[in-house]
Amino acid sequence: MTSPSISSFFKELTAPDNFQSKKQQLEDFSTRHFQQKNRIVLITSGGTTVPLESRTVRFIDNFSIGRRGATSAEYFLKQGYAVLYLYRHRSLQPFHHRLDKNILDVLTVNRNNGATINVQAPFVESLAPVVQQYHLYHDSGMLCQVDFTTLDEYLLLLRAACEALRHFDKSALVYLAAAVSDFYIPAAQLPEHKIQSSNGKLQLSLEMTPKLLKPLVKDWVPNAFTVSFKLETDPEIMIAKAKGALETYKHQMVIANLLHTRRKEVVMISSDLEERVLLTDDDLDAGKEIEEPLIARLVAIHAETLS
Repeated sequence: MTSPSISSFFKELTAPDNFQSKKQQLEDFSTRHFQQKNRIVLITSGGTTVPLESRTVRFIDNFSIGRRGATSAEYFLKQGYAVLYLYRHRSLQPFHHRLDKNILDVLTVNRNNGATINVQAPFVESLAPVVQQYHLYHDSGMLCQVDFTTLDEYLLLLRAACEALRHFDKSALVYLAAAVSDFYIPAAQLPEHKIQSSNGKLQLSLEMTPKLLKPLVKDWVPNAFTVSFKLETDPEIMIAKAKGALETYKHQMVIANLLHTRRKEVVMISSDLEERVLLTDDDLDAGKEIEEPLIARLVAIHAETLS
């Protein structure tokens, strides 16, 4: 079946009720940092859902929880970038994800002089720097977080975010770490009500999601430094697939990684670069994260394009 054109595909997408307010939030954040002459990065993070019914009860999802996006956002902030964080609702968020304990387990209530909440002493030492950094960047307006759930919502917000960054020219960086659904069911083909199991086995026919990296690079934000990710399970094809994506979509960089080693090794690939970023087992034991050297190197490369 012939894939729909990008324009007709977008006309079929369903925008949520609060889409316009989210779009305005993206534009306001972008305008403020353009006026302040800050570098800016758009980070997409987490997975997208594909509904199986118009009144959604069931949907198709993937395993992504947004760890790379959330961690990368923190290191971009430390490098001085304003961060527009487009993330899956209830996926990991910058700084929040470092609270790896149930917060209720470390809080106690003191009612001696009115109700006050105390943090148990052992947890204060690890909690304090996270809270401090969160407020440093959030309260200063360097971090803007906008959430999505469905594939439709993600794609509409991605286009809006990219268009909001166009006036940054080469100072904008687009970091596409979201795990976007490759397949979807057109809205016109969705049943209105919950699919009934009493009807027997379910057979689905899914359409291919159009590849939107090409219009993103060519039309939406043509001068930005755009980075995509290529996750594979077969090391024999990883580099070739990444180079193929560069050739097809004409963007600046692909970060290739294997599923089982993605937290300790990635490969940065551009038209004139093939560079591994690697952590040792000792680095991992010491709590180091692959995103720290990755973002530092990426920021340096981005700076070279601006000089």
